[in-house]
Amino acid sequence: MNKPLRAGATIGILGGGQLGRMLSVAAARLGLKTHIFEPQANPPAGHVAARVFTAAYDDLDAISAFARSVDVVTFEFENIPAQALNTIEDICPVLPGGAALVVSQDRVLEKDFIRGLGLKTAPYAQVDDLAGLKRGLVEIGTPAILKTRRFGYDGKGQVRITDPAQAAEAFAAINHRPALLEGLVDFEREISVIGARAIDGSVVCFDPGENVHENGILRTTTVPASLTTAQATDAVILTGHILNALNYVGVMGVEIFVTKGGLLVNEIAPRVHNSGHWTQNGCVVDQFEQHVRAIAGWPLGDGRRHSDVVMTNLLGDEAACPQMLARDASAALHLYGKEISRPGRKMGHINRITGRGGA
Repeated sequence: MNKPLRAGATIGILGGGQLGRMLSVAAARLGLKTHIFEPQANPPAGHVAARVFTAAYDDLDAISAFARSVDVVTFEFENIPAQALNTIEDICPVLPGGAALVVSQDRVLEKDFIRGLGLKTAPYAQVDDLAGLKRGLVEIGTPAILKTRRFGYDGKGQVRITDPAQAAEAFAAINHRPALLEGLVDFEREISVIGARAIDGSVVCFDPGENVHENGILRTTTVPASLTTAQATDAVILTGHILNALNYVGVMGVEIFVTKGGLLVNEIAPRVHNSGHWTQNGCVVDQFEQHVRAIAGWPLGDGRRHSDVVMTNLLGDEAACPQMLARDASAALHLYGKEISRPGRKMGHINRITGRGGA
């Protein structure tokens, strides 16, 4: 894409969930339209988009029609089939590019990439079969986590191993799929940095947020995180290093473990990220607008925080009575418009302002 998008241009978004919904709202504020491509009918993002394409990702005729209807395409999740992306790229730009997806779709490639940049990760081993898992357990020890190489999120596709004798049972639990064995890390806290890189190579990062998970699902992100100045600076620097190494365009979430021995990169997400929702009420330009600005070829916004925020995910029935939630004058309520509530399903979030005068 050689020229910045003009007002009235159209951004295509692969995926119609809550991230696509919030990207659509951000685009509309900037005078841009969005088209959504989503296999499921009536997706949350479709409520706030100009057009919705409802088809499977392997329907290349529908994918082509979608690509011809927009000026640039982005995505709200990583696991997009390569054939669909290749078809789109023959018609219009896709940002972020395919390199970030290739890395992030495979946990082993992701760890190899991070290590290749000179950054630290948890100890890990590639697992292709049961014999490989047993070798990995000898090398790494227990406790450890066995994770499918692809298609895992929110704790899915993962099995904890506390004894090498559990190897066969654990491998069967993930249906004998190719996997990553990862040693558990003794960390003080988990943080994440939401970083953005523009087409011209400029990088802006938001302040690190401190994350708390429950049952593998993010529950809260608190900003500012409990970090030293040096730790916060190093987290931002390593995020910029990753963005530049991928020649990335858009917003990325980088999850990091803070340990006594330094910072370890847990994983990267080549998209707007749940742990960045606090920016909607803590910054002038939030992560969603920042992503739209980047892929539209516009200047990035100021990432400075003007308020301290605690973001809390609303799971399952916790969002069933929005009127009660709205009574909290310090809290900004964000609901996703999902019709069906299930235990553990993200139905919305609250950003609670806890102080003023950020960095």
